[in-house]
Amino acid sequence: MAETSRNVAKKVQAFETSEGAGATVRRSIGSMNLHRLDPFLVLDHFYLPPGSGFPDHPHRGQATVTYMFEGSVQHEDSAGHKGTIGPGDLQWMIAVGKLKYVGFEEISNDEGRPVPVHGPGLPNPTGLQLWIDLPKADKMTAPSYQELVSSQVPTAYPLGPDGPAEVKVISGKSFGVESPVRHLGGCWYLDIKLKAGGEAKAEFFQDIPPGWTAFLYTIEGALRVNDQSVEKHYTVVLSAEENEAGILLSLDGNQDARAVLIAGAPLNQPVFQYGPFVMNSKEEIMATLRDYDGQRNGFEKSKTWRSSIGGR
Repeated sequence: MAETSRNVAKKVQAFETSEGAGATVRRSIGSMNLHRLDPFLVLDHFYLPPGSGFPDHPHRGQATVTYMFEGSVQHEDSAGHKGTIGPGDLQWMIAVGKLKYVGFEEISNDEGRPVPVHGPGLPNPTGLQLWIDLPKADKMTAPSYQELVSSQVPTAYPLGPDGPAEVKVISGKSFGVESPVRHLGGCWYLDIKLKAGGEAKAEFFQDIPPGWTAFLYTIEGALRVNDQSVEKHYTVVLSAEENEAGILLSLDGNQDARAVLIAGAPLNQPVFQYGPFVMNSKEEIMATLRDYDGQRNGFEKSKTWRSSIGGR
């Protein structure tokens, strides 16, 4: 019995715009054309030329997922957590307020900007950043990081190891391969590559949990969702009918294609956002601003901390 594929319900082009200090982003989710997609808040395809970056900034109430394609960025927070995210690496950060123990003090509440690593022969840093809303019950849980270097990201081969399809399982599952990354609320994040020119047809069916919100963002080339063509730099929101078990993906044309397929359990909760603060009511936003101004509940260093890498 053939499985029924989801279809394209909405198609949004990600146009280039300036962000931060000289950075270029293609924003689809979080733009005027796709304000929010429960539980997803923002999707940025970023490009960081020399001299660009993002100012130091706080967070509360969401997860931020940084996935690098090329180049590297450095990061730092007010708890002393710092490091470098390189090509193919992943950082999944839960950004919240109230703290449970000293070991994670102020993680992500006063977070330093990602600083691009530039140098002779090095590519300009390029990647994706995704913001995911947290369930109301987890808005003030202990902050945390989940980080994988490229070699730790598991890979599935839907058409066999020598076939024309490859899936990097950043979170969730694909063809029996599962990522160690866990998200509060449930989220699958798959980096899919389809190769042209092989003997086998570059086509496979990827399961998606029923009832979950799902979208596809195309990075390179063109592909088909069921029988609908999708070009580079488009976000397509997928339908979610009860009988649709997943998505049928295939190559469209004679060039390689790459896309990310992301799905999450909808939270069905109110969203009140003020910059990097994402809560469930206006009163909670006002309380967050008072915490930040009063240097409490995770923002103890809001007036004094400056990242060491941000001043370079």
